[in-house]
Amino acid sequence: MTRWAPRVSVLAAGAVLSALACQTDRDRPGPPRLAITLVQDSVQSPDTLTGTLRAEDVDGIDSVWLSIDSAPPLGADGLLDQTFLATFRADVPSGHVLGDRVSVRFTARDISGFVGGLDTFVVVKGP
Repeated sequence: MTRWAPRVSVLAAGAVLSALACQTDRDRPGPPRLAITLVQDSVQSPDTLTGTLRAEDVDGIDSVWLSIDSAPPLGADGLLDQTFLATFRADVPSGHVLGDRVSVRFTARDISGFVGGLDTFVVVKGP
């Protein structure tokens, strides 16, 4: 009977440690979580698009960019905060006609170098 006692206690200890390891969710490295809220879903051409940008990452946000159509991106420093939250006003270029989709791209990089992107669009409406 004494032969089984050490084996049983080792198995029981292993089962307890396995159960404890499975109880907590561990964050895995990955790109920042992004959200964009647009004030309007349609614009004129030219126009100004406004909204809110949000990027979250447990490691901290290094930098963010917003691109409207083919214009050069607007950038901001994330200041290594875990949450970046900002409102924006960006120009929608002229030359679009009724029904065109104007692309909106939000990109963020965390301090580990992971990059996340979020794409959406607004539709050009008539006068």
